[in-house]
Amino acid sequence: MTATDDLVDPRLTRRLRTLADMIRVRVLEERCAELYGQMKIRGFLHLYVGEEAIAASIIGQLGPDDAVVATYREHGHALVRGVSARAIMAEMFGRADGCSGGRGGSMHLFDAATRFYGGNAIVGGHLPLAVGLGLADAMQGRAGRVTVCFFGEGAMAEGEFHEAMNLAALWHVPVLFCCENNLYAMGTSLRSSESQTDLALKASTYEVPAWSVDGMDPDEVAAAAERALAMVRGGGGPVFLELRTYRFRAHSMFDPDLYRDPAEVEAWKERDPIPAFAQRLAAEGALDPGEVEALWEAARAEVDDAVAFADAAPLEPVETLLRHVTAEPERLRHVTAEPVDEEVAP
Repeated sequence: MTATDDLVDPRLTRRLRTLADMIRVRVLEERCAELYGQMKIRGFLHLYVGEEAIAASIIGQLGPDDAVVATYREHGHALVRGVSARAIMAEMFGRADGCSGGRGGSMHLFDAATRFYGGNAIVGGHLPLAVGLGLADAMQGRAGRVTVCFFGEGAMAEGEFHEAMNLAALWHVPVLFCCENNLYAMGTSLRSSESQTDLALKASTYEVPAWSVDGMDPDEVAAAAERALAMVRGGGGPVFLELRTYRFRAHSMFDPDLYRDPAEVEAWKERDPIPAFAQRLAAEGALDPGEVEALWEAARAEVDDAVAFADAAPLEPVETLLRHVTAEPERLRHVTAEPVDEEVAP
């Protein structure tokens, strides 16, 4: 059986898609590192290398009406969610054709069409946004919708985490909280910042179902997500997953990564989810070994095309730089004392 056959088992189809998405994210991220060194991508850049199993296994199970909220390490989440590689790369380049119009860069990817609400740079700041999105769905009676919120373990030391968890539980909000625990909040280890390092146990104090998952195993992540999403969609309120993972690269491209033992990094690389999952699928007869290289080639072609698109994309015209920053003249009348015709007011 091959990845291109018509597969009867939907679970098998999903697993093959997961592998392809992990490879796409890996290629995109490694290329971004190269482009950063060439100064085509500026500012901060936080890579997802090593953590791909989480985004690929969870987002792949979402429907078009669900919402995704992520951190600044979000390129992979955006790609798997359906934001095009072209729009992502153009945004990285600061070009007008980027998904945020070239204004957000690496940390602020956004795409309303796919209900991808960031890319948020403030640690923990997006958790209340996720609760707000879920609350809106609940208040509007949109049964079955889920907002999935990704964040690092460092966010659990922030006040927003506690506020968001408390209100989500209190109001029975349909949010799946996904903590990507890569053991280091920037350069601070988990054991140096949290008195309780069992993060699922910590989350459960808010009367929220919570459990820990091996974030390096796509099958385990997918099974946990399937169970959690069913609970949330069924009206069970919020659920918390602690996904134990590891970033192979430093916190950001500016980070000299002096706080981790190189031997620790190499030990985690031995658990790289991409080759391990490919080998598992091949051993099960679900994937021909030669097809893996075809997936890599397709991902490289997709990213090459995105880079060419971003290189050719225009910068935003100077004339529009104040758009979305200051009030537009034709709308100023709505903040004056003049009466407004309610039939035409937005």
